[in-house]
Formats: sequence, C-alpha cells, structure tokens
Amino acid sequence: MGENEDFTVVLQDSKAAYVLSNVAEVVERILTFVPTKSLLRIASVCRLWRNCARRVLRTQQQLDWVSACGPSNPKNHALCNMLAEEVEKVFLLPKTVLALVDCEAFNGQAYCYRQNKQAKMRRHSLDPFEEVNRFFPKGCDIMGVVAPGIVMTPSGSFSSVPKEYQEGEAGFAIMFPSIEGVNIKPFHFCEKSMSPTALKEAGLVDNPELRVVLLFVYEPCQNGAARFLVQILEPLAKSKALIAGGLVDSYFSPPRHCCLQGQYGVAGLALSGPKVQGASVLLDQEITSPKAAEATIGRLKAAKIPEKNTIGFMFACLGRGENFYKDQANVEADAFHKVFPNTPLFGLFGNGEIGCDRIVKEDYTLCDTDTESLQHEYSTVMTLVHVG
Repeated sequence: MGENEDFTVVLQDSKAAYVLSNVAEVVERILTFVPTKSLLRIASVCRLWRNCARRVLRTQQQLDWVSACGPSNPKNHALCNMLAEEVEKVFLLPKTVLALVDCEAFNGQAYCYRQNKQAKMRRHSLDPFEEVNRFFPKGCDIMGVVAPGIVMTPSGSFSSVPKEYQEGEAGFAIMFPSIEGVNIKPFHFCEKSMSPTALKEAGLVDNPELRVVLLFVYEPCQNGAARFLVQILEPLAKSKALIAGGLVDSYFSPPRHCCLQGQYGVAGLALSGPKVQGASVLLDQEITSPKAAEATIGRLKAAKIPEKNTIGFMFACLGRGENFYKDQANVEADAFHKVFPNTPLFGLFGNGEIGCDRIVKEDYTLCDTDTESLQHEYSTVMTLVHVG
C-alpha cells in the first residue's frame, strides 16, 4: 500500500512538472497571483516562464501606492520603512513614482528634541534620493517632493478614508506602471536651465497631447522665485492642459545638477496621451463649511471621469485645514471621500496653490483662465487625474 501511495505522489508530481514546463496558459494564470518583484525573479527560470511573465507584466496597468505615518525608528522616515515592506508585494512594475513627504521629519528636524547627535546621523546616513531610490527598479523615474503637510489615503484599498496631516511624520509614493496611451515625463527647471527649448523638451509646450501638469515650486520665498513661476505658467496657461500643484519647501529627486541647494526652481510631472483625463475645482476663501466644500468638490462629477485608474490630488494652503474650519479636522479630505468614495486622495499643504476650474477630456477642454488666476492663497485646488 505504501509503494502505491509513493507511486501516486510521483505520478502527480510528474504531471504537475509537465504542466508547469509546457502549458503556457496554466503558467500564465498562476503568475497573475505573484507580486511583480517575485515575477521578475521567476522569469529567469526558463524560456516559457520568461515569456509568460512578460505577458503578465504587460497586463499590470493598475496604479498603486504606499503610504505611511507616525515615527517608526531613528534610522529612516516612516515611508521608507513601509516601502521596504510593501514594494515587495505590489502587482506592477513602477515606471514613474511620485513621492511626497513632510518637510519636518524628512529633514530630521522633528527628531532634534528627542535624539542625540549620533542617532540623527544614523537616521540620515543616506542621501534622501538614495534612501527612496533603492526600493525601485533601475530606470524608474522618481519625483520626490518635500512639503509642510501631507494628504494621503492609507495603503491597501481605493475606498480607504484619506487623512490630512498638517503635523507629524507622513508620506506616500504613488507608483505608475507603463500604460498604453499614457506618457508621464518628469521635469525640473531652475533659473539656469529654464529656456523655451527646455520647456519643449519636457513636453510642456508645442505638445498637442499634453493633458495634465503637476507642478511643484520649491524655495518659493527666495528673491526672483515669483517672477520665475510666472515665466513657467505663462505658456502653460495658454495650453489646453490641466495645471495643478503647490508651493513646497524643497524637492529631493531627481538630484539637481544645475543649481545649488537653497535656490528656487520648479519640478513636476507632465502627463500626455489620449488616455489621460483631468478635472479640477478651486475651493477659495469663501468656502468655509464642510457642506460648501462638499458641494464644490461635487462639481467634479460633471467631468464624468472613469473611476478606474483615477486618483485625486488635493493642494491646500497651510492656512486651511483644522484651524480654517473652526477646529474641525479632515474636512476637505472627508468631503472628497463622500463624493468619490472609491477614489484615493493624495496631496499636500503648502505655501500657495496652483490651479483653477478646468475639465480636460479626450476631445475637449473647458476652462477660463490666465496666468494670474492660476495662483492662489488660502485656497485648495482639488483635482482628478485619470491615466487610462
């Protein structure tokens, strides 16, 4: 009886081995349940598995993200610790990453009162770019921004309730895979590198397929920064693209080679292609109640943007948030979630906001704007971006 059982096990194993070595449909189906990082390792087993893995990778066109909050350990920011765990589990190959972190904790200032000098040196032994870059594949474009406050949706579910963090350690990384009909291109300009040719190379002018521009102005209080921003916004205001962003403290990726630390500049992402759509509304100083905020955000529904692969961006003034709404916390993030319960929301609190009321669809653009109407104070720009 024991010999028969052994023979049965061997026979079953041999059948399984044959199927996994020869039947592409079965192998491909199994590989859809394997996280991408493991999938890349599996691809080196044999030619069949490599071809199956490639086909699976081409189908992974759903964006994903990792978010984190709260102090974790002295060595790394909470986001970096979470990335170390969660990037192993994602089902996409990141081609572009947008990472936002709080300025206080990421720059080490939040730890001055409770750590000695040696501990702070251990925490920041890596350059911020290297600290984030090591989690992603070579060739992945990473845009890293440091802002006074963070807005983010917890990892794991598109329907999770987003949270506003005006204080404390927080950060997120949105991962975009290669998507057919979508081209996401990072850009960076400072006073030295800014030129009409540079704008054209970044796809910001003379690009009929430009749909959305996410714009981050760093070191905005420096002399000349305001004039420099107008130079960037003038050609963008004439385009049919949606422009949204904010004034932030700094940026850390990609590394800057054209300007010195502390000098002003602009960084961001240009999203082009027929499958990119966007819409934004402005919550100005007159929007002072949760009900008014929800009503204004509800106007985004008029854009009729598909729910799949759509994310929300919230660019808010530091003067808004809990104090602006008379000690009511999370007002605007909650309002967005009520209107779009299955769309994750991300963003920042900054020193100024960029954007306007605008809808960008496949075949038309609705807007009424000029350069001046793109810049705001004590406002929030709420945006939807769809990427195929």
